[in-house]
Amino acid sequence: MAATAARRTVTLIPGDGIGREISGAVQKIFSAAKAPVDWDVQDVTPIQLPDGRTAIPQSVVDSVNKHRIGLKGPLMTPIGKGFVSLNLTLRRTFDLYANVRPCRSLEGYRTPFDNVNLVTIRENTEGEYSGIEHEVTEGVFQSVKLITKKASLRVAEFAFDYARSNGRQCVTAVHKSTIMRRSDGLFLHCCREVSERPENKDLAYREVNIDTACLRMVMEPSEFDVMVMPNLYGDILSDLCAGLVGGLGLTPSGNIGAAGVAVFEAVHGTAPDIAGKDLANPTALLLSGVMMLKHMEMFDTAQRIEAAVYDVIREGKHLTKDLGGRAKCSDYTSAVCERLR
Repeated sequence: MAATAARRTVTLIPGDGIGREISGAVQKIFSAAKAPVDWDVQDVTPIQLPDGRTAIPQSVVDSVNKHRIGLKGPLMTPIGKGFVSLNLTLRRTFDLYANVRPCRSLEGYRTPFDNVNLVTIRENTEGEYSGIEHEVTEGVFQSVKLITKKASLRVAEFAFDYARSNGRQCVTAVHKSTIMRRSDGLFLHCCREVSERPENKDLAYREVNIDTACLRMVMEPSEFDVMVMPNLYGDILSDLCAGLVGGLGLTPSGNIGAAGVAVFEAVHGTAPDIAGKDLANPTALLLSGVMMLKHMEMFDTAQRIEAAVYDVIREGKHLTKDLGGRAKCSDYTSAVCERLR
């Protein structure tokens, strides 16, 4: 779908720290590309309810539910004040059950590997992050790992659908069912069930223990294509994958919900030490925006922005400090915009 795509309004959550700078860079680049996108800018300030739970402002909930699509910068969760992670709160609020992280080597940016091209898909709602913890006795705490058939089937189905839709060849289920026989065993059973469905027969299917996956990832990442896994494994492995291609500053991310809601985000931190100094690298949020455009089927605009970003990185003249250059965020942004005009 080219420039005739219908305009969409997107909820934009700039976030904290460098969030406003990199969100502003994305807006400028989208404008230069004439992306058919309008922005509904929302601030997220955590609300602590009387029972101790954390909630996000109702205006943000209404905006995301109305537009069904969002782009989010990094959020800071107050430490030691009883607040739950704002990112976790967003996932729970909108039932964003699948986290998708494409990870690919970028031409012109040297890393130990130049052949990385994989996607991690992480179940986003349960596992060790279910928040079920209690004190058994003094000095002894227990944390419950929650795995359900419903959530496992849902993320497995998403992973195979994603692989088919994006021309991928193989889905690998990551687990530790040799130790957690019942919880990870259920997750693995669901992945096998989905792999055996007629529509998935053209896709190869593998299973690998999480420890073996980490070992093989840092030795030969080209062995992997699409990887699907429970929550904690996905959190760890997706960051490991990011490290193979240059870090979280180059890695896009998207969260897909059950009710048609999708929120795309930069997964790096708020970097308060450089906030307001025009030093931030907007690539991760920008490429997350590209993922968002593809999700909205604005493929032409997505491809143009993506090509401009890769061209600037390949050229190497306008890289920010974290990428080994001396350019400011505004310099990088202007270089991408110039390639779109």
